[in-house]
Amino acid sequence: MEPDCMNPTRHCTGCQVKSPLFCFLTDEELLLVEKNRLTVEFRQGETIRKQGTSMTHVISLNAGYAKLYLEGVRKTSSILQIVKPTNFIGGPGLYLDQIHHVTVSALTDTTVCFIGLPVFKTIIDENKAFRDAFLAEISRNILAGYNRLLFLVQKQMPGRMADTLLYLFDEVYKSENIPLHLTKQDLAELSGMSKEGAIKVIREFQNEEIISLSDRVMSLHNRNKLLQISKVG
Repeated sequence: MEPDCMNPTRHCTGCQVKSPLFCFLTDEELLLVEKNRLTVEFRQGETIRKQGTSMTHVISLNAGYAKLYLEGVRKTSSILQIVKPTNFIGGPGLYLDQIHHVTVSALTDTTVCFIGLPVFKTIIDENKAFRDAFLAEISRNILAGYNRLLFLVQKQMPGRMADTLLYLFDEVYKSENIPLHLTKQDLAELSGMSKEGAIKVIREFQNEEIISLSDRVMSLHNRNKLLQISKVG
């Protein structure tokens, strides 16, 4: 049975932008979250949490977009996920070592709620429906990560970029006209290639009229061609 998410009396202080997972909470649990949360606004480019730091809170993204990435050697990075509004950000450190294993930074001006880790773990322990929904979300993210790893190791650069663009059009923004919050470097890190390689492939896609770029907006013109490039790799 789906939770009643539309009843305003069940929203933490009337919030309409919290994670759908919170709809599984009781009124008492919502009050507990309210007493143990902190809302913070971040400007574009600011770090929301840093890889390697202590995990004291979990994060609910209320507004804006963020990127979740692994920091590697020689200042290299690999973007794992674009986080959009109402997504929940936890991580393996929640029960492993209480360390953040990825960095999250704001792609746009962003608003997040930090929820105290002890309270969050108490709710998980006591609310089976919430726990199951939370684990299902983690499982979906893990599967998405597996799929991204597969295309990074098995596909050539055009196939990797095609998969990245389909991910942005279909999963992140759900539109064929999307704002370019990401830089060319971000697109490269999402696709597992150099910035120069990413620029070359994007230019080829433009020349083939698969996509167009104007006024910081990317538009999709030939979905079938992009799907074909993704398929053949």
